[in-house]
Amino acid sequence: MFGTIGFPELIIIFLVALLIFGPRKLPELGKSLGRGLAEFRRASTDLKRTWEEEIRLEEEKEKDQVPPVAESPEALTKK
Repeated sequence: MFGTIGFPELIIIFLVALLIFGPRKLPELGKSLGRGLAEFRRASTDLKRTWEEEIRLEEEKEKDQVPPVAESPEALTKK
């Protein structure tokens, strides 16, 4: 239903923003939007890195655990 945003759509969005915010506020709005996107990208990268580290630690923890030693068949029959 919704595809990628093309050049004509960007022009329409820009014109609507220009009408709403005016030419003086538009550069400030662009800076704020850019900073917000950069912060979001940084936070998502950090979350991904933390998630992968936790998975790696969990896998190492599982590898380090020694599985229980099964009793020999003779020991089972003596009980």
